[in-house]
Amino acid sequence: MKYKGLILLIVMLVSLAALLLSGPGGKKYDEIAAVGKPAPALELRDERGSPWKLSDLKGKVVFLNFWATWCTTCKAEAPYKEALSRKMQGKPFQMLGVLFRDDPANLSSYYRMQPFSFPTLISPENEAAKLFGITGVPETFIIDKNGVVREKFVGPREWSSAENIAMLEKYL
Repeated sequence: MKYKGLILLIVMLVSLAALLLSGPGGKKYDEIAAVGKPAPALELRDERGSPWKLSDLKGKVVFLNFWATWCTTCKAEAPYKEALSRKMQGKPFQMLGVLFRDDPANLSSYYRMQPFSFPTLISPENEAAKLFGITGVPETFIIDKNGVVREKFVGPREWSSAENIAMLEKYL
């Protein structure tokens, strides 16, 4: 019992050292995406290897949805995203998915169950999620024609509803 205080002190020091040494590693981000601010520069490839840059999409409203094949709420949301994509065809609108903490090899089997008519971008080190401050999936950002983030939605939505279509159309 006489070493109890010493042991507690050692445990506290080791814990503090571990916390300091395991702090956030990797790249630091000065700013993450926020409503009312320009969207971060994003350049990724889709599941077919084609390059996509947000800056190339100026003039279009961009629907940027972070999702994963393992996410059950993403699966529930998928048919609504696909219906929205079809309803917005021919308009200055681009829907993009971004795979979050998932293996791109899972996409082919997922697409057999739930086909998508829009690209899924691959962010191997989840850099896109870091730039946009993603905490989970699904999370969706609406970026206006000038590249400014106008809306952020956390959680699934019935994207093909009249209310959501009206919200998107006000940015067209």
